[in-house]
Amino acid sequence: MSVTRASWPATRMRRMRRDDFSRRLMREHTLTVDDLIYPVFVLEGSNQIEAVPSMPGVERKSIDLLVEEARELADLGVPAMALFPVTPGDIKTLDGREAWNPEGLAQRAVRAIKAAVPEMGVITDGALDPFTTHGQDGIIDDNDYVLNDVTVDALVKQALSHADAGADMVAPSDMMDGRIGAIRDALEAHGHIHTRIMAYSAKYASAYYGPFRDAVGSAGNLGKADKTTYQMDPANSDEALHEIALDLAEGADVVMVKPGMPYLDVVRRVKDEFKVPVYAYQVSGEYAMHMAAFQNGWLDQDKVMMESLLAFKRAGADGILTYFAKTAAQALKKQR
Repeated sequence: MSVTRASWPATRMRRMRRDDFSRRLMREHTLTVDDLIYPVFVLEGSNQIEAVPSMPGVERKSIDLLVEEARELADLGVPAMALFPVTPGDIKTLDGREAWNPEGLAQRAVRAIKAAVPEMGVITDGALDPFTTHGQDGIIDDNDYVLNDVTVDALVKQALSHADAGADMVAPSDMMDGRIGAIRDALEAHGHIHTRIMAYSAKYASAYYGPFRDAVGSAGNLGKADKTTYQMDPANSDEALHEIALDLAEGADVVMVKPGMPYLDVVRRVKDEFKVPVYAYQVSGEYAMHMAAFQNGWLDQDKVMMESLLAFKRAGADGILTYFAKTAAQALKKQR
């Protein structure tokens, strides 16, 4: 039922904006540390750190240093980390078989973090692009087309290897048809009944992913190719609802919209339609643009960072993957 408010001056909208206490009391959305997930890049070796030039402030770290990072994040109250491995070029293959190696980089990182910081939620990426010589998210045919069903078989093996290592949540980001159901069935069959699935359900073929591909080392392998035959057309939002519905029916616990800020309309539609946990990813390109403006003095870092994250909450996101997670958590701690 709609209500017509009294006209001015009986209604003065600025009354509630006048003082801090009344602004706080009418605030509709609040960002907390519980909303944040920190994506991290893990590399081989010990005591190794590599800067990501296109993502100022973001570093690739070896497992031992990543464990230290996990402890810092836990102290700040950040609930989860999302792991992305940087695979050495000499073990990349056409079929990406390193993805399901039980002694692979991601699998070892999961075990180390869970052993040292058991309360930290660990989310693992499900896709083959860090492991393939061609940089695609799946296995290709002679015409470079990504084969769906063969790729799903590989993704199932990858997800099981992550669950066996102790991952709390597997996150298929590949956009193959049917992979959520196949992974859910396999997890159940192997006793991993508590392993959650965060489905990258509405992942768009976006130009905002460039710095991430630099960070994981897949940009050079992909070359001038693209991922438009499996990632979604940026022009579509109805299609996203179909993708979400399918993944939920197949057993997803959480659904994802990626990228984040350019697709907040999709986040809102998904939340309104399905009323399920919806996450959004403030992707590498969004982060890089913000950082460029901050470093040039064009925008206020703390204020714009927090405003950008609050926008996700206002749109309906329950969780936000963001490279600002640690900095934002530190800022929120100071506010308490």
